[in-house]
Order: sequence, then structure tokens, then C-alpha cells
Amino acid sequence: ENLGNNATFGLLVTPDGVLLVDAGASWLGAADIDATIDTITEQPVKWVINTGGQDHRWFGNGYWRDQGAQIITSAAALADQQARFDDEFLILGNFLGDAADGTRAEYADTVFEDEYSFAPGGVAVDIHHPGPAHTRGDSFVRVATEDVIFAGDIVFTERLLGVQPYSNVRDWIAAFEALAAYDPAWVVPGHGHATTLAVATHDTHDYLVNLRTQIGALIEAGGDILASTAIDQSAFADLANFKVWAGKNAQETYQQMEWE
Repeated sequence: ENLGNNATFGLLVTPDGVLLVDAGASWLGAADIDATIDTITEQPVKWVINTGGQDHRWFGNGYWRDQGAQIITSAAALADQQARFDDEFLILGNFLGDAADGTRAEYADTVFEDEYSFAPGGVAVDIHHPGPAHTRGDSFVRVATEDVIFAGDIVFTERLLGVQPYSNVRDWIAAFEALAAYDPAWVVPGHGHATTLAVATHDTHDYLVNLRTQIGALIEAGGDILASTAIDQSAFADLANFKVWAGKNAQETYQQMEWE
């Protein structure tokens, strides 16, 4: 139905064109985003930022490259994209079928290490890669004049985040804190509606801290991974997909922490 676009995307309309935060999950998914943009502005998309290595952050790059857009990402995200493309494309193809047609691996032409600043249409934009989070290449995009941060997969709201084998819970907390240090009025999460920093903190940061606190206590007490699914995560039970992810997150966090 959504052509793989199971995420939140960002839009900045400038006098010289549109900046798009994240490309969409497929060629057709990107085209669908473009059609939505056309209902907002006649300006073309000239810049696309890939905030990470998940399919919905960059699989639409081919569409935007064909439109002449400049594509920007971190070196860590680029490496992640290259490492996981085959597996993620196989999953996408199984999910979308013929709707995945046209999707190809198209990589950024502007790659940075830790930070990248530019001024599309005269608007100051700063991209920060604070370190690994949900994926190893996650970045956030700050538009200071609007007091907004587009957080990519560093922030999940309304639904429980998923800790994957390629995630790093300890560094994810640090990445969130780097974002929060700017104290933005608005946070546009990678999943969820635009919200306040307080909501983002509860749904992401506080959840991750609770995971490490609870699992740390379990390990200290000699508990094994089978016991990890029983840790107290009740403060976050109102988030969507809680029953799907809570146990998996506990086990993945245990596996990360037992070797620290």
C-alpha cells in the first residue's frame, strides 16, 4: 500500500528548490513522495539527504538521481547501505513484488564523515552523524532558523523502537543526547508524527536507558538471556507494537551488554 514508505520523511521548501530528508523505500515510493510534494509546492527537489542505511532512507535514490537531485549521506551510512543492499532488496522485492521494479542501488554523490553544512536556497542546514544508533550510519538534520531537527532513525515515537543486530543501544543513547543538546522546539522522528523533544525523549531515550538499566541489573544478578524477556518495560506498554518488540529488544540488548 505505501510502497515500502513505512517511515516519516522531511521537507524543506526554499526559494531555490526543495530539500527532501530521506528518499523513500523504492523507485515508486519516491515517485509517490514526489506526487505529494507537488501538492505543496511547484519547486523541484534539488537535494536529498539519506539519514541512514535502512531501505526507506535511500532506496528511492535512483528516482531522485534521475530528477537531477544532489544526494548527501554520511560515510558510515554509505558503508551500511553497500553492505546490506542485497539482503534488504530481497526483502523489499518479496514484500512489494512488481512494485519494486525500477528500484536500484544508487549512492550519494556527496559523502561526509561527521558533519556537513550547506545552505540550500540560503537556508542554513547542518547534518550531524553522532555515531551508531538504530543503524551504524544514522544522522540528524538541523534547521536552526525553524528550530527543528529531522531525526531519522535516531528517534521513534508512538511505536516501540526495534533493537536490531546492527543496532547499538549504548551508542544510540549517546546519539540521542547529541541531538537533544540543541533543545529543538520540534523533532521530526524517523517514525511518528512531528513532536516535542519531551515526547521524543520518553519514547526513545528513556526507553533505551530503561533497557540498559534493567538488563544491566539482570546480568549483575547472574540472570541469563532467557530471563531478559521478563524485565520491567511496563512504562512503555502504551506504544504501538510493544508486544512485538519488547521481548526481542531485551534479548538483543542482553547480547550486546554481556560482552561489555
